[in-house]
Amino acid sequence: MNKVVVGAQWGDEGKAKITDLLAQDADLIIRYQGGCNAGHTVVVDNKTFKFHLIPSGILYGDKDCFIGAGTVILPEYFEEEVSGLIKDGINVSRLKVSPLASITMPYHTEVDGFVESTAKKGKIGTTKKGIGPTYTDKYARIGLKIQDLYSKETLSEKLDVILPIKNKTLEQVYGLEPYSKEKVLELCEKYAKIFEPYVCFKWQELLEKSRKKIVLFEGAQGVMLDVDYGTYPFVTSSNPIGGGAATGSGYGPKMIDEVVGVAKAYVTRVGEGPFVTELTDEIGDKIREIGHEYGVTTGRPRRCGWFDAVTMRYAVLVGGLTTIALTKADVFDTFDEIKVCTAYKDTRDGKIYKSYPTDVYMHKYLEPVYETHKGWNEDITGIRKYDKLPENCRRYLARLEQLLEVPISIVSVGPSREQTIFK
Repeated sequence: MNKVVVGAQWGDEGKAKITDLLAQDADLIIRYQGGCNAGHTVVVDNKTFKFHLIPSGILYGDKDCFIGAGTVILPEYFEEEVSGLIKDGINVSRLKVSPLASITMPYHTEVDGFVESTAKKGKIGTTKKGIGPTYTDKYARIGLKIQDLYSKETLSEKLDVILPIKNKTLEQVYGLEPYSKEKVLELCEKYAKIFEPYVCFKWQELLEKSRKKIVLFEGAQGVMLDVDYGTYPFVTSSNPIGGGAATGSGYGPKMIDEVVGVAKAYVTRVGEGPFVTELTDEIGDKIREIGHEYGVTTGRPRRCGWFDAVTMRYAVLVGGLTTIALTKADVFDTFDEIKVCTAYKDTRDGKIYKSYPTDVYMHKYLEPVYETHKGWNEDITGIRKYDKLPENCRRYLARLEQLLEVPISIVSVGPSREQTIFK
């Protein structure tokens, strides 16, 4: 059964661990969108691995791992991540990169950093890794793809079109230094060497060969950061939703059998944007400290809040979720009470919203409508069977299933592979 692993909230839900677990049964793991702005953490044998671009299935060593055309790749970051894995003794010989993936150039990171640093209003809270500007150029049809690095004629012709446009924008809009053709060609020569061991020009054969095998699609970020369906404009620049797996991988939608939505037992968010259930008190601080809620990529403290069933029902719909993997249930082990948001209330007129309002600029007027559940006050990190979970924990999970109308098939009770309950 081919599965897509999707973040069901605002990212950072623990997708890497779930991908790592499901990769055991897969032959091919495909990262289908996003860039090194993603941060995925896997703990194996008490060793922590942090991924940004490379599919976490690489840890098995005997799986084909493919970075698809829907991704954008910062070459220096890719090189650093691969080098780190090699140093840790991980076999990267089956890592492959699509020649159709887009390249993040230095001017992309410069523009991203400039915009974020100078914005007084409308700040997005990006990682300043150049992801948005890379996608912008991709859709403006003035981007570079990895395959361009290996044809001097193609690269030269494309740069003759791209650089006059980019340099005018860099100088007149952002006040940044322009790039000479010679400088970009020098950079591209360096990038060609970085990607050479991994670029897969026979990617069509790879996908054809795997058509009758088991494929796992790995997304980055989360549904609520989707450029079309998330809290726009406070979103990423690609489509993390289940449907994005088809366009970003090279496979059609018929290849997808199941979409696993990964969600925390609470909610976190990094960066700017609306967050109705956000807790700015000692409870939010407690969740952050127990859950170690700090960004893998940036180290920024994550904003924390109670589980939001309104956004999750929306994520189930637009994300195409067929089942839920709930992570960090153990964070609530010492809580006497746990709250779940079941609706929003508009403080201006008292209107109740049970469906997600997509106009995020009116979210400042919304407050959560909560129901309260009893905690279990018991350490669940050593439990491996669902029926052994405390009764109040099972009641909490059952209520979430009822609200979301999809089953919770996986419950994570700790960061390690073995700290997982398959229901």
